[in-house]
Amino acid sequence: MEIAISTGNLAHFGFCKRPLSSNFTATSVSALAFVLPGGKCPAFTPRSRICITKASVAVEDKVQTRTALIRIGTRGSPLALAQAYETRDKLIKSHPELAEEGAIQIVIIKTTGDKILSQPLADIGGKGLFTKEIDEALLNSEIDIAVHSMKDVPTYLPDKTILPCNLPREDVRDAFICLTAASLAELPAGSVVGTASLRRKSQLLNRYPSLKVLENFRGNVQTRLKKLNEGVVQATLLALAGLKRLSMTENVTSVLSIDDMLPAVAQGAIGIACRSDDENMKCSQIKYLASLNHEDTRLAISCERSFLEKLEGSCRTPIAGYARKDEDGNCIFKALVASPDGTRVLETTRKGPYAFDDMIKMGIDAGDELLSRAGLGFFDQ
Repeated sequence: MEIAISTGNLAHFGFCKRPLSSNFTATSVSALAFVLPGGKCPAFTPRSRICITKASVAVEDKVQTRTALIRIGTRGSPLALAQAYETRDKLIKSHPELAEEGAIQIVIIKTTGDKILSQPLADIGGKGLFTKEIDEALLNSEIDIAVHSMKDVPTYLPDKTILPCNLPREDVRDAFICLTAASLAELPAGSVVGTASLRRKSQLLNRYPSLKVLENFRGNVQTRLKKLNEGVVQATLLALAGLKRLSMTENVTSVLSIDDMLPAVAQGAIGIACRSDDENMKCSQIKYLASLNHEDTRLAISCERSFLEKLEGSCRTPIAGYARKDEDGNCIFKALVASPDGTRVLETTRKGPYAFDDMIKMGIDAGDELLSRAGLGFFDQ
């Protein structure tokens, strides 16, 4: 396990004296002002290079002079750290006593998913490989809370842990990134798109069967953009939420609509887990985590995860689901399952009250329907 005692001199690590969750680079643009509704850019100009923001985190040698009130466990990738710092900043904003130096400690934990990049996730155990070691640190009281990308969290939680808090959800859409074309539709036949996601691969091939997909296109955002710059692939697809949290939206060529690319279950959402049986944490859980929870996000994620749990989905199965609140305050849930080659895509939608029990039922019901329509053997392909 690596420990970074953070809130110190971030400028030394290249963060320009700004919180990591605020900005990774002084030259990055904010938001997506250049993207019009429907994901179109006002004018596409082919680029020779993609801007790759470099970020690093070092371990401080200073001995901590006080016991941290909250130790936040996280993976060490730039995106994971951005999410940890976002959590830290929100805690400090809500509870000024946590602004004191050393009150919050960031603990970096290297997971199996981070260590093994040469194989597809499905071959080495699935998405739980990004949370297992962090969960163990939580249970061993080496950290007090764990910050996760919710789409990495299995539908089951380890005993004696709970996930009572979701931060406000970011944009759930996927971004298309390319040096030579403005959209997927403009890529020449035979162009190679890099992605490690079966969900993206199946939907991509369903709409654009003339394209090719380089699977196991893994690594953090910076690594994938580097491969794109080097010509390993002609294009890639990344979660827009991650690019926004890294302040790297200047790399986005266009944004795919929900209809063109349904997102992964819980995409764009951050979850915070803690121990359920720790007397010392009960007060913190109520005082700190409850103040950060965004209930609309928690309900949407619960709906989507109930769908995923019903399907017993894994990294070997292309599954997508998205719950949102419409203009009348109701929940609209859209879901799909697909064959890995994209030749079969089964979709369904549900509408109902934006309330926990109703939304859980919608997710389960949608899962039952798609299981029935898919038939035997569909998920064994």
